[in-house]
Amino acid sequence: MDIIGSDDSQPKFVKRIAAIDLGTNSFHAVIADLYTDGSFRRLDDLKEMVELAKGGLGTRLADDAFQRGLEALKKIKVLCDSYEVEKILAYATSAIREAENGGEFIQASIDQVGIKINAIPGTVEAELIGYAVQHGLMLKDQAEMVVDIGGGSVEFIILNRNEFHFLMSKKIGVSRMTDIFAPDDPISERDINRLEEHYAAVLDGLKSEIEKHSVQTIIGSSGTMQAIASIIAARKGLPVDITLNEFSYTRDDFMAFYEEFIQLDEAARLNVKGLDAKRVRFINTGVVLVKWLISAFDIEQIKISTQALREGIIIRYLKNEMIGLPTGEEFEDPRIRSVFELLRKCSWHEKHSRHVANLAETIFDHLKEELDLSEGDKELLQLASYLHDIGYYISHKAHHKHALYLIRNADLKGFSEDEIEIMAHVARYHRRSTPKKRHLDFWKLPKPLKDRIRKLSGILRVADGLDRSHYQNVQHLEVEQNDEELKLTITTIDEPQLEIWGAMRKSNLLEEVTGKKLKIVSKSKSVEA
Repeated sequence: MDIIGSDDSQPKFVKRIAAIDLGTNSFHAVIADLYTDGSFRRLDDLKEMVELAKGGLGTRLADDAFQRGLEALKKIKVLCDSYEVEKILAYATSAIREAENGGEFIQASIDQVGIKINAIPGTVEAELIGYAVQHGLMLKDQAEMVVDIGGGSVEFIILNRNEFHFLMSKKIGVSRMTDIFAPDDPISERDINRLEEHYAAVLDGLKSEIEKHSVQTIIGSSGTMQAIASIIAARKGLPVDITLNEFSYTRDDFMAFYEEFIQLDEAARLNVKGLDAKRVRFINTGVVLVKWLISAFDIEQIKISTQALREGIIIRYLKNEMIGLPTGEEFEDPRIRSVFELLRKCSWHEKHSRHVANLAETIFDHLKEELDLSEGDKELLQLASYLHDIGYYISHKAHHKHALYLIRNADLKGFSEDEIEIMAHVARYHRRSTPKKRHLDFWKLPKPLKDRIRKLSGILRVADGLDRSHYQNVQHLEVEQNDEELKLTITTIDEPQLEIWGAMRKSNLLEEVTGKKLKIVSKSKSVEA
């Protein structure tokens, strides 16, 4: 099974851009490089809290908020200049779009900072968020609803992996609702009822669309939804220090969180693990909205996208303005696209890595039931096989450790935290030491995860050894086993000794997880452990 297409050419750098989301509460910029394969690579980002909503939305930006916004843009411009950015794409949402002096702010940005701002309508904001989610999550044909809770507005997008079914933007963001309803602290039952009645009235037309497309899952993007997910993950004791992308929780998980959290006052919320202090004041209106959505539409699951408007700006630019440049449609699956982008950027050893992946799959197929592994594990093994040597991009020395770092920090899309940990550690253990207690990154993982890593690593180590020369000497592999022995019969182009030696010296982990001795046999010779 070869799930990634071949490409002999490396992608070439095209342009460096900055995408800026000028939100109600914060300005967030991302610096990214664009490549000829339609991919982009994040180089840096900067987030500045501006709280434009102080003083109210839909009136004038207060003088101090106006100045905070300009100062934030100046800092972002310095970052852009330091990276020699060629194009800045700045998109303003609710606060600037609705303000009486929003036009003055846009002109001041041009005159004082040198950044031209585009004030986009809510439907375009929803479209950009939809692009980002389609690019970053593992979606299916079944429709799901994206909910992006901002400070001024909330965007609703019903989509699947291929198309948008429905786009809507409503002025019910957390800062706006906090300012309008001024809920007690802790929030009272009366305030909750008032908020829910308002949400029901404003979102009356959403029910028919949800029923039409049989939506059962919410995809949360942006700060409020990520904050809730971070708190729930912390409550469950889960490691989310790398990414929340693809993190999911159930209706029951949310309701258990809600019953405790909604009773807290602001001082208590400051101590909640996973909650940024800057969101403490206005998060409750968003929490009530999520609870209302779950209850009103019988939602069973919520999952998170860490990509939102900023990434959508980049993707839309790729799609609409860089004519002739592919936009990643080469791979419909965001998981495969994301891995392939990393492989290309790290100048992967393609022939060797593909060959190792094929050998690993052959061994996997014969051990799958015995080792209690799944087809999902097979995919992770294949991708780890593709990725196992990317550490060479940093240095030959300790390249297995560099691979661990790159995979864990590459912001791979469409994978859960557990899946990223499995791929990263399987790649890390393809050479040298097997998992040890002193390896803290490994040892802190849950036991079921460590067991899967050990099994998949045992397979990859032997498969990698079978291409010790990196010249694909092993042309055919047969696997046989009995209660005591695992036998590999190889057919080679040239003498097999190097490949046999390479596999046998790394056979210990596979022997340990199978409880069998490994034997490798060539056409004319055999070597036993």
